[in-house]
Amino acid sequence: MIKRIVVGILGLIILVLIVLLLLAWEGSIAPQSPPSADDFSQEQIDRGQVLAGIGNCQSCHTTDRDQPYAGGLAFETEFGTLYSTNITPDPDTGIGQWSREAFNRAMREGVSRDGSHLFPAFPYTHFANVSDGDLEDLYAYMMTREAINAEPPENTLRFPFSIRMLQAGWKLLYFDGATLEEGASRGEYLAEGLGHCSACHTPRNSVGAEADGQDYDGAFVNGWFAPALSDNHSTPVGWTEDELFLYLRNGVSIYHGVAAGSMADVVHQGLVEASDDDIRALARYFHTIAGGSDADQAGNQAARAIRTAQERSAGTLSRGEELFTYGCASCHYNNPDEPSIMRPDMSLNSAVTADDPTNLIRFTLEGISDEAGIQGVVMPGYADWSNGDLVALFEFLRETHTDRPAWDNLEQRIQALRDNAGNGKE
Repeated sequence: MIKRIVVGILGLIILVLIVLLLLAWEGSIAPQSPPSADDFSQEQIDRGQVLAGIGNCQSCHTTDRDQPYAGGLAFETEFGTLYSTNITPDPDTGIGQWSREAFNRAMREGVSRDGSHLFPAFPYTHFANVSDGDLEDLYAYMMTREAINAEPPENTLRFPFSIRMLQAGWKLLYFDGATLEEGASRGEYLAEGLGHCSACHTPRNSVGAEADGQDYDGAFVNGWFAPALSDNHSTPVGWTEDELFLYLRNGVSIYHGVAAGSMADVVHQGLVEASDDDIRALARYFHTIAGGSDADQAGNQAARAIRTAQERSAGTLSRGEELFTYGCASCHYNNPDEPSIMRPDMSLNSAVTADDPTNLIRFTLEGISDEAGIQGVVMPGYADWSNGDLVALFEFLRETHTDRPAWDNLEQRIQALRDNAGNGKE
């Protein structure tokens, strides 16, 4: 009797494994010779260039500006490190042998030409929303780039997360295919499709899927904190549509500071070719996501926040105030009623108001180049300041410029970011 039960259980396990393998299996698509540039019109290629920018393809698939789209960029995750792939038309290390069918399957279903499942760090969960015409144009652009022979490093994911076949189960749980409803606005189409904005601005659950019910609530991603874009944002001033347009078009906003870190790439490399109409459409969409303010509300909120910070700061005589006055105030002090776009006010900035201090620490240590932030304006780094001085500065800003609780373990976090940057020195 016991023998029959054991045999039955083993048979059931084998049957389940067979079913799972059948569900996970995807066939390969036959390779083809790389297409010629003559196979595409210049109009297609030009449209594809704009779409690749909106999708921010170059930022994620480039480590060397002289080798665009050749992949190799590391993405640190809770499961190990992933490296972006080579998406140039090189036939050996890139996608040169990919047909349109293979390209579209990867974009919409997260399956490589050879049938292997792609990890969701590649945001096919969003690209599933991209139209046929846009995919055609994007394919034309990618297949007319310089073919670069470059093999990215092997992923170093921990077992069992390294098993690509398990991604089939992940897709059953978290991938719904195209999610946009008919009649979606242009801004929603761009943001939730190629733009894949929530991929960075939405927290992830324990298995790496965007967390339900927390859309655009902010998330830590690849070394930066992507602030909340929902009405759960931490800043004292709500976004207006015009401020969103300014920020996405020029990388700077009067009430929200500058686009820096990975967002600088999105604005200054990705969206730079997008039309004003598309930038306005994105601004309009995110204005609704953020619960939107109008210009008068934003002005009043900003004046109140700046004035409060200045009143709290007056005469504190702390080490943090000394450091702020010495190193920061000349560029960050404002008239509350007329804040300048050239002088981002710290009381309005998500780097100071967010629950995670990573961005403030990194901006202070590394500075902001003239290629990020405000074009042509540089913020110097202060890596030579001691950890103790940086803690004093950050505690002063947090206490006087926000209503938020103090950050924990600031000194350890500063040292950890120094170590990651390769200058472990205090």
